[in-house]
Amino acid sequence: MTKGTLIALVDGSKYSESVCHYAAWIAKRTKSTIKIYHVLGRREGADRQDLSGAIELGARTHILDELSELDARRAKLTQARGRAILEDAQAIIEADGVTVETRLRQGDLVETVLAKEDTGDMIVIGKRGEAADFAKLHLGSNLERVIRSSSKPVFVANREFKPVTNVLIAFDGGQSSMKAVDYLARNPLLAGLPVTLAFAGSDTADIRKSLEDARATLAAGGFDAQILIQAGKADAALGKLVEDGNYDLVVMGAYGHSRIRHLIIGSTTSEMIRSCKVPILLMR
Repeated sequence: MTKGTLIALVDGSKYSESVCHYAAWIAKRTKSTIKIYHVLGRREGADRQDLSGAIELGARTHILDELSELDARRAKLTQARGRAILEDAQAIIEADGVTVETRLRQGDLVETVLAKEDTGDMIVIGKRGEAADFAKLHLGSNLERVIRSSSKPVFVANREFKPVTNVLIAFDGGQSSMKAVDYLARNPLLAGLPVTLAFAGSDTADIRKSLEDARATLAAGGFDAQILIQAGKADAALGKLVEDGNYDLVVMGAYGHSRIRHLIIGSTTSEMIRSCKVPILLMR
C-alpha cells in the first residue's frame, strides 16, 4: 500500500474525529494520501399531506410552492452542513501532518464506496454513525454493508483515538484470516509493532499447525509473533484477551459465512465490532 490512498468516511457522529486521527496514523505509516468522503443520503421528498379535496386549487398550489421552497432550503442547508463536516475533518488530518482531499457526494454510501474503492487501498469508517443508538450498542446501519461489499481492507475506528502499540490477530484458520496474515506480512502498516496470533476454541494439532504456518508467514515479513490459544466462544474469549492484554488493535477476517447464517446464529465479526473498545482491521 506504499504511496497508496485511504478512503475515509465521515459524518456528523462522534466517531468521525477518531476516523480522521486513525486515517492520519495509517497514512503516515504507509506513506499514503487520504480522500475524505461525506455522503449525503438520497434526498427524500418533503412530508406533504394530501392537499386535494376541501382545499381550493389556488390554496393547494400556493402550499405546494411553499413546500418546494422549503425543500430547496433544506437541501442547501444539508449541502452546507456536509461541507462543514469535511472542512472540520480536513483540519484534523492536516493538523496531524497528512495531505488530504475532500469529496462531497450524494446517494447511497455503499454504492459510493464501491464506485470509488478501486482508487483506494483501505477504507476507514467509524463503528457507529449519526443514527446509531450508542446506549443499545447498535452498530452503524451501513457498516456491515460496507464490510461485506468491499474487496478492500476496512478499518473500523472506535470512539476514541489511541496510537497503536500492541496488536492482536484473531485467527481461526479460515481463508479470510490467512488473507489478513499475508496482508500484514507484506504491508508496512504494523511494521515494528508486537503482534499476537490468537485462536479461540479447542487446542488441536491442526490448529497448532495453522498457527505455526501463520507465524512463519509473519516472520517472513519481519514479525516475531506470539501464539495464544484461548478456550471458549470466539467473541467472548477474544474480547477478554483484548482487554486483559491491553491490545490497541484487532486484526481479523470478516463475515466468513452468509447473511442467512448470520441471521440464524449471529456473527463473530459483528459481536467483536460491537464489544471491542479498540479499532478492528477487517479482511474479506
